[in-house]
Amino acid sequence: MTERPSLDEYFLEIAFVVGKRATCLRNNVGAVVVRDKRILSTGYNGAPSGMEHCLEIGCIRDLEKIPSGTRHEKCRAVHAEQNAIIQAAIHGVSISGATIYCTHRPCILCTKMIINSNIKRVVYATLYHDNDSLDFFKDACVKVEHVLFEIKY
Repeated sequence: MTERPSLDEYFLEIAFVVGKRATCLRNNVGAVVVRDKRILSTGYNGAPSGMEHCLEIGCIRDLEKIPSGTRHEKCRAVHAEQNAIIQAAIHGVSISGATIYCTHRPCILCTKMIINSNIKRVVYATLYHDNDSLDFFKDACVKVEHVLFEIKY
């Protein structure tokens, strides 16, 4: 009999599945917002609605040789965490007090959105080059947990 995954492992695995829809050429990122063991919203990284994706037109960050974790404003994609927060807002779902499960540690831009969304806990699996987020989360009293995770099939 296989071992039953913890709730953190379960929701992280779902975040990785959500990330399979990503259209970024650099990273497939997924996010799942959860409260009381229920999924409230999901998001993956990709171009804004109705716009061409990097899969179709290429990556401006690669063309301009912009290192990962820097110059986020030059990215065509809306980040997974941002899309999860936006989808909750569009559908009138409160995410206050929730946990967000992310395939990657959030960047500083997503960190600020997470803090202002009143999300209280962040669980992520993959390190990301933007270290400022940890200081912001600490100052805002948002719990952050790095979970070593691999999908097992």
